[in-house]
Amino acid sequence: MDFLLQRGQAALEAEDWDTALEHFTALTDHAPGFGEGWNGRATALFQKQMYGPALEDIGRVLALNPEHFGAITGLAVILEQTGHDEDALEVWRLLQAIHPHRPDLKAAIEKLELATEGTAI
Repeated sequence: MDFLLQRGQAALEAEDWDTALEHFTALTDHAPGFGEGWNGRATALFQKQMYGPALEDIGRVLALNPEHFGAITGLAVILEQTGHDEDALEVWRLLQAIHPHRPDLKAAIEKLELATEGTAI
């Protein structure tokens, strides 16, 4: 498991999405209860703009670890990129409840609040 995880992470760092996908798929085949394999695979799928399969893998991560920060972040990003701003805003707020001191969360929330709620007159 460690070897496949390391190889998958190295492929992600090298932006070799296909190789990362191969390593993480092998990892999920051998260790389906290991959330980081699913999370790595979701990241590779996201980078290949395969949002449906990425969301499926994110679901598997969250079934194993409901507060997995990276998986929830991936969910928020995919929702935002696919035009589901209200849902993305809800997920970003959930992330803020889990990790309230992340400065990037405040900016993401403010941006989506402006897009979904507008500005007061």
